Amino acid sequence: MESFLSSILSFMKKIPDHRPKNLDQLIRPKCVVLSYPVQFPDVSSLLPEHKLRHLCRSAETLQSDHRIFKAQTSQPQTSRCEEDPVQSSSEPRSVLTPVQHSESVEQVNPLHIVWPHRWEHDKNPEMFFNTLIKLKEKQLDFKLSVLGETFTDVPEIFSSSQHLLQSHILNWGFLSSKDQYLKVLCDADVVVSTSKHEFFGVAMLEAVHCGCFPLCPKALVYPEIFPGKHT
Repeated sequence: MESFLSSILSFMKKIPDHRPKNLDQLIRPKCVVLSYPVQFPDVSSLLPEHKLRHLCRSAETLQSDHRIFKAQTSQPQTSRCEEDPVQSSSEPRSVLTPVQHSESVEQVNPLHIVWPHRWEHDKNPEMFFNTLIKLKEKQLDFKLSVLGETFTDVPEIFSSSQHLLQSHILNWGFLSSKDQYLKVLCDADVVVSTSKHEFFGVAMLEAVHCGCFPLCPKALVYPEIFPGKHT
């Protein structure tokens, strides 16, 4: 919206006549941004125990806040966490907040990092893999899932990095089954974006819905979606 409104003046200068004045100011009050529609699936059966516990705590907090908000009404509020933690619905609702893992989980399992993007240059895979290679050189333990669709021109960094990071890789390549894809996201701890170009970032939102902690650039659409500590 800002790109459109800020470009009106320079665009109108190219028109020889019939140029209304202050067109951007006239249009701005009528403008509204419609977010990309995402319907999140029910992943409760795929979530590991520590993520499910976190989701239930989050649901209880939301229920508590809702009861305070509805304090002047007599409508009873019941928790659905146990029977239906993440019910799919077309109605707006909160995405599962990123999991802050307990000490016991961190001690048992290395960090599982997932990169669920198209295998193209605008996703900046070079930055992602170069960072992971540095982690490997420092002998830091982690597990890796690189998902996403491939096209004709696959950046060379993917094949070279697959060889260098082979001992860390759990999943590599496009998953044709949506259930398999969601299962990997539910098993992962951190989802990373290094994109140089992103209109909305559905893959990042899906991963966060599955309990992943998002790390993304402090640019593009991300600051509008995620709090500052994630960018």
